[in-house]
Amino acid sequence: MQLDFNKYQGTGNDFIVIDNRNNQVQLTQDQIAHLCHRRFGIGADGLMLLNLQEGFDFEMKYYNSDGAEGSMCGNGGRCLTQFARDAGILNSHYSFIASDGTHEAIIEKTGWVKLKMSDVQSVQEQDGAFILNTGSPHYIQPVTHLNELDVFLEGQKIRYNAQFKNEGINVNFVEQQPNGSLMVRTYERGVEDETYSCGTGVTAAALSNKNAVIGFNTVSIVTKGGALTVEFEKKDHQHYQNIWLCGPATFVFKGTIAL
Repeated sequence: MQLDFNKYQGTGNDFIVIDNRNNQVQLTQDQIAHLCHRRFGIGADGLMLLNLQEGFDFEMKYYNSDGAEGSMCGNGGRCLTQFARDAGILNSHYSFIASDGTHEAIIEKTGWVKLKMSDVQSVQEQDGAFILNTGSPHYIQPVTHLNELDVFLEGQKIRYNAQFKNEGINVNFVEQQPNGSLMVRTYERGVEDETYSCGTGVTAAALSNKNAVIGFNTVSIVTKGGALTVEFEKKDHQHYQNIWLCGPATFVFKGTIAL
């Protein structure tokens, strides 16, 4: 089987993207894991299918790099929107469906892609950390000296502790910067390692930021892979809406691989 694919990345969070509008692509978990493998396949944090869906511009089907179907991926949604534009779906405003429901997306003149995330209705505080779901479940741990932290080791401890090991959780370590921005590093479940960026993770970090005010907020985020911005409206300490994840979504290369 010859499979045509595209490679995209959003602040270093990289994805294999496949146009499946003809509904002909059927991949097993092992095949997806092989394609995402950085030594024996193409290499990626995840794989996405662009599917047709009545009433929407497209459907986003997302798989983690272990081959299992994943929850919402923010950077993935931004990259898939850019791929939709590149593949000929030419709109100024996009509407698509993903695992956590309907999303809107806009490609700005600057080239950045803005993705509207799901509203958040609950933020749990636990021993100085925060737990919330921004389309995927996230654990937010404020830290200092983030650049010196072993994110793989410390993230793995939390992801596989008694509370989270069954369902898994994404673990984000967040450091407040002097200029008001946040530095975020993330251990992602499904990848089971640190990634260069996590869209739902930086969204969760922005929402739980102690400096967020009631009303409209814009938070600048620094990740290993580059800069992102999260815009949102804070209703109170539990409720957030009009959440937009903003950043670059870049085509890397395309090719054909034998399976």
